[in-house]
Amino acid sequence: MESKSTWKRVGLGAVSLASVALLAACGGDNKSAANKDEINWYTPTEILSLDISKHTDQYSALAIGNSSSNLLRVDKKGEPKPDLAKSVEVSEDGLTYTATLRDDLKWSDGSALTAEDFVYTWQRMVDPKTASEYSYLAVESHLENADKINSGELSDLNQLGVKADGNKVIFTLTSPCPQFKYYLAFSNFMPQKKAFVEKEDDKYATTSKDQIYSGPYTVKGWNGSDGTFKLVKNKYYWDAKNVKTAKVNLQAIKKADTAVQMYKNGELDTANISATSSIYKADKGNKDAVPVPEARMTYIVYNETGSVVPLTNEKIRQALNLATDRKGVVEAAIDTGSKPATALATPGLAKLTDGTDLSKYVEPGYKYDEKAAAKLFKEGLAELGTDSVKLTVTADSDDAVTKAAVDYIKQSWEEALPGLKIEEKFVTFKQRLEDTKNQNFEAALVSWGGDYPEGSTFYGLFSSTSAYNYGKVSSDEFDAAYNKALTEDALNTDAAAEDYKTAEKVLYEGAHYNPIFFRSTKWLQNPSLKGLVRNSTGLTVDFSHAYKK
Repeated sequence: MESKSTWKRVGLGAVSLASVALLAACGGDNKSAANKDEINWYTPTEILSLDISKHTDQYSALAIGNSSSNLLRVDKKGEPKPDLAKSVEVSEDGLTYTATLRDDLKWSDGSALTAEDFVYTWQRMVDPKTASEYSYLAVESHLENADKINSGELSDLNQLGVKADGNKVIFTLTSPCPQFKYYLAFSNFMPQKKAFVEKEDDKYATTSKDQIYSGPYTVKGWNGSDGTFKLVKNKYYWDAKNVKTAKVNLQAIKKADTAVQMYKNGELDTANISATSSIYKADKGNKDAVPVPEARMTYIVYNETGSVVPLTNEKIRQALNLATDRKGVVEAAIDTGSKPATALATPGLAKLTDGTDLSKYVEPGYKYDEKAAAKLFKEGLAELGTDSVKLTVTADSDDAVTKAAVDYIKQSWEEALPGLKIEEKFVTFKQRLEDTKNQNFEAALVSWGGDYPEGSTFYGLFSSTSAYNYGKVSSDEFDAAYNKALTEDALNTDAAAEDYKTAEKVLYEGAHYNPIFFRSTKWLQNPSLKGLVRNSTGLTVDFSHAYKK
């Protein structure tokens, strides 16, 4: 899922040394828990949507994933377990998934929640009229006819391979999809009630009143643009008796030092200390600091549409990659616990059958080599018939870590590559999303967090048909390797890993992207908060069983 240039929950704003000293002096204790029935949380920017089919950012997913449910829900061990379904059975060939719903499920308005509501949400996802950026997941799930409907080749939504049969939802796949169970827990595939969506029409999910909810909570008080809302316990949720917290208060806090100060004042139950180096250094020793699992990587994408002439030259791109001192970026610009990136897949995402980490297995050998970079750059300039190149790097303005990283990269690139001039362009996260989606950029620093624990959640970014292939990289060799992992090798973990290794090598050799860092963060968290589930992929914060002791 897209995010700020550091996982979608990084708070922002530079912090002066004076204010860090003040924060450190405030001590580490969270004096909160004044109200044990409420949890106080924050996001670093406003949520953008409550539309289940259309949301793409982590903050919206946080609201949706806690106020809606799916057939399955990912538990604290990262395993999908029954939620609205009491069971999900998979046929031996991996092509049929049969979910049996729990009895008497209800929406937050008291109306019946049925198998048809799951059929409708999958139909709405693949319907080209919806224009869901996540429709590619449905296509890649190999759900029967998802590809034909999504491409417009087939117009009858009832031909999609998902059917309701009484209290059962039956999915028919054309070939196995190892991550399909995670889709059955994913926020974009949570049920939607057709009659409600059609009645709301253009207003659907634009405010908290224009949505109904199937999950542990309902959203209250979101007007569609502000950053403040509440998650209020949903009395109609099937497992309401085990939802121990009545209310979660959320607000957008854009400055990292403000969030840390509020935590120390007892006004928040969490605060990210990895948003700036200074806060991290001041607070990493705090006894309330906990590591937060993340499958997120930050990388530079190059516009390869042809509109940015220098970036059509492979040697120029290769030179930029070789002139990138990833270790230096992490040590100098983002000394917040993150690690230099070595591949697209993040450490800890997935393993081969012998226990080898996928990230390690696919590593193609990224390195920092100024001499080789300068040589290639000179050759690239000659091929372009020029002696200089100017490039603009776009990044998020509301992220202190991003600013520091771009400053460092600009300086090291210009020093290593004579004739190169870098201009920096900082825009809001929301604007940068629009700009990269529409190829309104030259090079951009972006970030992606895995949606499920399997390699395709990252390699799908560079598929020639992906909405997230911002630079419009088009490689038949990459597509072949990627598609082989999803089809022929879908049930063979090691063969699929070999395919991802091939795909990574194509990206590396063509310098189609530039890996910068794997994000790793620490947060202050109220020690009296129990039962909170934080996942490295998918729904990153799940309040459904959280409570204050």
